[in-house]
Order: sequence, then C-alpha cells, then structure tokens
Amino acid sequence: MSRIKATVTIRDVAEAAGVSISTVSRVLNNKVDVAPETSRNVQTVIEKLGYTSSLAARSLRSRKTNVIGLVLFDIVDPFSVQVLRGIDRAIRELDYDLIVYTSGVFRAKQISDRERRNVSLLDSSITDGIIIVAPSADTFQTVSPIVVIDPNHENPDYPAVIAQNCEAALTAMKYLTSLGHQRIGFIGGRPELQSAIQRMQGYRDGLCQAGLPFDPDLVQVGDYYKETGYLCAQRLIKLPDPPTAIFAANDQSAFGVYQAAQEAGLRIPGDLSVVGFDNIPESAFVTPALTTVDQSIEQMGFLATGLLVRLLSDEELENRIYTIPTHLVVRESCAPIHKL
Repeated sequence: MSRIKATVTIRDVAEAAGVSISTVSRVLNNKVDVAPETSRNVQTVIEKLGYTSSLAARSLRSRKTNVIGLVLFDIVDPFSVQVLRGIDRAIRELDYDLIVYTSGVFRAKQISDRERRNVSLLDSSITDGIIIVAPSADTFQTVSPIVVIDPNHENPDYPAVIAQNCEAALTAMKYLTSLGHQRIGFIGGRPELQSAIQRMQGYRDGLCQAGLPFDPDLVQVGDYYKETGYLCAQRLIKLPDPPTAIFAANDQSAFGVYQAAQEAGLRIPGDLSVVGFDNIPESAFVTPALTTVDQSIEQMGFLATGLLVRLLSDEELENRIYTIPTHLVVRESCAPIHKL
C-alpha cells in the first residue's frame, strides 16, 4: 500500500507537476499570469499529494484557513470546558475548524509570556483569528483579529465578552443579607481580571446597600482554583469572629469552601451558607447543591466566536464590550441566619 510522504513541500509539488517552484507559488497566490491549464495541473497535484492539508498552504491560496485559534489558561478547568462547548457549537454552525493552545499553570509572568508566544504561533498563516480566554498579558501583537473572553482591562484593546459581574455579585449579596447574614466572607478571583474586580465591587456594594461595614478581614484574594478557595476558607473560618456566610467568586472556589467546612466540622448550610459564581454543571451535584450565579459561560464562547467571524468578514461591530446577562440560581447551600 502506498503512503503519502509525511511532509509534502512546495518542491514536491513542483517536481510532480513538472513546473518550477515559483510557478507553484504563483498558483497558490492566485496570480493571473499562469496559464489556466498549468494552474489546473498544479492544483490537481496539490490535492493528490495532500498539500492542501497544510494550513499555511491553504492560507497562501485563499488568504484564509477557515481555522480559529483559541488560547486558554487551563483546558481542564470547568470554566474553560464550558467556553469550549460554546465555541464548538458556533464553529460547527459557521463551518470553521479550531486549534487550541493552553498557557498551563505558571507564575503570572510566565503565563503572560506563554500567551504571547501562543498567539504568535497561531497568528496569520495558521488561523484567521484568535479567541483569548481570561488573558494575563496586557497586549498582543497580531495581524489576525482577536476577541477576548473575560478581559483584564476595563477598556480592552480588542472586542470583549464579559458577564454582568458587578450586578450579579450584588444580587448574590442581597440574597445573603435578606437571609439575615451580616458577617459575609468573600473569596475573590484572579486580581488582574475584570470579572474578579467587578465581583469584588458587587460584594462591597452589597454590604453598603445593607448598611454593613466593610471588614478587610473578611476578604481573601483567590485565583479561581479550588485549592486556593480551600486555603482562603480555612483562614476565614479560623477568624475570632468568623463569617456566617461566604460568597466565593466562582464555583471552584466555593467547592474549596465545602472542603474546608467539612474538615472544620461545619454544616452547610446549618453552620455556614455558601454562594458561588458560574453555575458549572458540577454545582448542581455537590451536596448540598450550590446556590450560585449563572453567567451563561457556554453562551460566552458562542458569542465570542460569532463576533470573531464577523470581524473576519470585515463587518463593523456595534460595541467594544458585549455583556452577558446573569441570574441567581437558588439551591440548598444557604439558610436564614436564625437557623444557625
């Protein structure tokens, strides 16, 4: 059985077609000074040798690869998984392919460098455009259009998709204060992201509207990971006057609170009420089921992909920032203060 050469080069195409490398290049670049018969012959050889499987070659021929690049901080994170689901739904509808690069879990400086490197690798000849999720880097140098999900600037350089974080956090706080809670702990997210900044603001606004003082001892800086949420919850639980409720900036952090509460012998919600943020699928299946804010993560990925494809079609976008509505999903992890 014959096998196609692992890496087909432009030289292979030229030799098989009986033309020069420059002629193949001119065909790939759609130059009009190549005889139609020669052009058809070269295209036939390209298809036969599998040279069309090269994204760079596809880009040279049509200036388009029909591939979208995606840069994620962590591909196994539940937030990332939901974003991917939305992007996957969109690319199937829009007839695009997807290449995913991850930054991995490094120190902040390393993440920024890795993100820029990944964007550079995906830029131009490999992909038509790039979606970046929760970036650490401030800027990116690209030829391709970029759309960001969960930006790290209030006024990002690129079109961005973000949830109604401040309003959603305020809604969660109103719910807790309506149950009578006055000592409410807060575990934040990655400090550089707008989502974390806005959720922190919503927490403070909730205290203010309830006439409660802001106590810095009740605030812990997190990073959206369960392990950090666990450590933050331990510190809150061990305070001389511990909180009766904890609002975690995402569900993963809330799961860390569950673990810390269990180890401390605290019942949820009997001894400690907990609210999360995201409404990832796992939040409905922990015990007790987690009360959380639904920010339609999958829709974020779907919308970001649609915006990027519009940019690729040279359409003008109406806005710079697209905000996804949120709503509170009340389950079983909170109780009125008088039951504590």
